[in-house]
Amino acid sequence: MMDFSFTSLTPGRSTESEKPVKVLVLGSGPAGFAAALYAARAELSPVLLTGMELGGQVSLTYTVENYPGFPDGVGGSQLVELFQKQAEKFGTKVEMDTATGIDLSQRPFRVKTYNTTYTTEALIITTGATPRHLNVPGETELTGRGVSYCATCDGYFFKDRDVVVVGGGDSALEEGLFLTRYARSVTIIHRRDTFRAGAVLVNRAHENPKVKFLMNSVVTQVVGNGAVNAVKVKNVTDGSEQLYPTDGVFIFIGHDPNTELFKGQLAMDEQGYIQIDMKMHTSVPGVFAAGEAADPNYRQVITSAGMGAAAAIQANHYLDSLAG
Repeated sequence: MMDFSFTSLTPGRSTESEKPVKVLVLGSGPAGFAAALYAARAELSPVLLTGMELGGQVSLTYTVENYPGFPDGVGGSQLVELFQKQAEKFGTKVEMDTATGIDLSQRPFRVKTYNTTYTTEALIITTGATPRHLNVPGETELTGRGVSYCATCDGYFFKDRDVVVVGGGDSALEEGLFLTRYARSVTIIHRRDTFRAGAVLVNRAHENPKVKFLMNSVVTQVVGNGAVNAVKVKNVTDGSEQLYPTDGVFIFIGHDPNTELFKGQLAMDEQGYIQIDMKMHTSVPGVFAAGEAADPNYRQVITSAGMGAAAAIQANHYLDSLAG
């Protein structure tokens, strides 16, 4: 696990490696690039730190069909390239670097990376969230080839096909029911004999003729050659295993916001999502958050991009207020 501790720096002293910037954006997903684009067009010369993975989760999506302006869909990685090209066109400086520590107790804020330390009066956090993985053979290799973590994003591709949903909470049942709009059948695989989801959702699932259940069961392998065609399922009660044919695997066992770096410095909810108001302000003036680091509900490219744009607009207003 990455060390997020911040090496303390003496207040008021600068080092040769420190770089002052007007606006610093952490994260290179839709929220980050939208924030950078709006900040650049406001002539704030933003610097965007990409983090470990350029583009975030959308870069792993084979085809995005629900982002406006692309009626025939667009590849996730291609969309990220377009985001980056547009942000850079207006003056964003994209740095392939990762924040490893942060100090919000003094102004300007200080962000330490592998290569340098940035100082900034306006910080926009768009570090996203990571879906929890099963960590079984075949899952990583077939992500985007039948393995998905977003029914809204990918459900359309499974028209008249059989899919499985892994999970037992509200998200799993909500997404499973959503998938019945497209899929021929949806089998919900849950490791316990009862669901954690609310009773209303459970009842809806049981009443839907397209929904099947494999209880007391876990997926031990995703099987396929270039595309998913089955999962290996183990019954946790008797230890028996079976190969269960399927065209798609939707995994909904939770998300973890990538906010460890900010714990103790920003207000968060019990799940670790950064708390913001309607204008993307965090609990620290001058620090804004957008996208899945602050959004436990929608997790869509378009909503994250909209939040990023709003964060940059508010950062501009904040810098104007500092200038009097």
